[in-house]
Amino acid sequence: MEQNSSFSQNIKKNFFSGLIVFLVALPLCLGIAQASHAPLFAGIVSGVIGGIVVGFLSGSNLSVTGPAAGLTAIVLAAITKFNAFDIFLCSVIIAGAVQLLLGFLKAGRIANFMPSSVIEGMLAGIGLTIIIKQVPDAIGFVKNKTDEMVDADDGFLMNTITNSLNHIEIAAVIIAAIGLLVLILWQTKALKKLQMIPAGLIVVLLGILTNTLLKGNNSALALDSTHLVSLPVANTFSEFLGQFTLPDFAGFKDPHVWETGLIIAIVASIETLLCIEATDKLDPHKRFTSTDRELKAQGIGNILSGFMGGLPMTSVIVRSSANINAGARSKASTIIHGVLLLVCAASIPILLNMIPKASLAAILIFTGYKLCKPSVFVHMWKGGWTQFMPFVLTATAVVSLDLLKGVGLGLLISIFYILRQNARIPYYFQRSSFSNGELIKITLAQEVSFLNKASIKETLDHIPEGSNVIIDASHTQYIDFDVLDLITDFSNITAPERKISISLIDFKNRYNVPKTVSERDIISEFVNANEVPKRSSGNYKKLLKQLRGAGSVE
Repeated sequence: MEQNSSFSQNIKKNFFSGLIVFLVALPLCLGIAQASHAPLFAGIVSGVIGGIVVGFLSGSNLSVTGPAAGLTAIVLAAITKFNAFDIFLCSVIIAGAVQLLLGFLKAGRIANFMPSSVIEGMLAGIGLTIIIKQVPDAIGFVKNKTDEMVDADDGFLMNTITNSLNHIEIAAVIIAAIGLLVLILWQTKALKKLQMIPAGLIVVLLGILTNTLLKGNNSALALDSTHLVSLPVANTFSEFLGQFTLPDFAGFKDPHVWETGLIIAIVASIETLLCIEATDKLDPHKRFTSTDRELKAQGIGNILSGFMGGLPMTSVIVRSSANINAGARSKASTIIHGVLLLVCAASIPILLNMIPKASLAAILIFTGYKLCKPSVFVHMWKGGWTQFMPFVLTATAVVSLDLLKGVGLGLLISIFYILRQNARIPYYFQRSSFSNGELIKITLAQEVSFLNKASIKETLDHIPEGSNVIIDASHTQYIDFDVLDLITDFSNITAPERKISISLIDFKNRYNVPKTVSERDIISEFVNANEVPKRSSGNYKKLLKQLRGAGSVE
């Protein structure tokens, strides 16, 4: 009896959370399709497949898959470049096939090799791009094909923004402003009790209501059909099936289609894996999701989406967190949200066509802001230049160039800082002054690579004549051959010529360097040379302490 009660309770919670996620996902599916300049129905298609198919195949109990804002810049650039949505669908199929292959190759840990600074920069750049792209719709500027071409060619979109400001629709501005105000207020504690209702749904309903009131008053400010969502309306089942776009398989002959597919696969896989990791952390039951299984599920989903005229998809943290907050218990809630999207697209397209594009633009602008909010920049700044520079250069390049070039530039900058840091810390240098000369101790780091050769060579070149030098490799696991060769030449040739007494500690015979001695032997020899009374243990211990890190250090 208790089991039946628990099962019934889980069904209710899963249905309620599925309904909430559906209400969150519907405006996002339409908005992301709008931002990508794809058919709006394509956003619904990917949402349905992401909910039902990926939801069923995925090992995650709580993550929700659908069209992602993070792929908007790639999709927009590709559709504009190919000038045909059906050719772009070939890229979606290729992306899915690559993801499926990655899953079988057990590449689920691929995201671990991407520096967090580059990932944050990529997301911030995508957020800025989304905001810039949505300005025209937010102020009521209807772009033509020429304007879309300008969007693709000009990374900062200055011409389109200038044109937009010359074609402002007051009603669109009002609707977008109301939408942004609602989204901002919905985050405050004052409206905490209302936050179970998706803010996006309220924005859409207020947009419809505002424009309907303007039309009812015969106001010249009312938005016409060019400023509203335009889903095709099917009167019969066969007409509904006709709304699905089939791919143009001739696109597989174009190498740019394959390049786009590979880019989508990489970005979508990274975004999915990061979302899965975040979702598992939010899971109240702390269940673990197989990343390899997730890549396979996403791959199959994207292949189907490409064949059925949908956008590429990823696991999405906004919808996943909404799912968790609504009390979801299993993947049933994700599947329910997909079914509701399908029913909605098939039965009430006329109602959906009342939604102003300005309302969707407000939702997307707020989504973009959350990706690039000032606190992200402050957080990366506090991480130092090694974190901030790759972050800000990646974000800037994503906006001004494109996503692939931006991420590539960010990776190059990150590698530069890694190499620079590695080259700067090859050893610890201690220098102590005594009555009969200098005692210099060089303690090598755990790993000494060829990148460290230049700095070690410069240090050895500047050691004063007549000094006593200790080179300690007791903490070193790896020394590059070039560095060993440099130390050997210095010990055998340079040091004797400059009357430098050199001792090597724990280099071990495998390094093929002169015979090494213990540190205690060196200390004893140096104590005798300085004529420190051995009977005074205090003096001996003091010298030992100086040789091991105290004394005059430079």
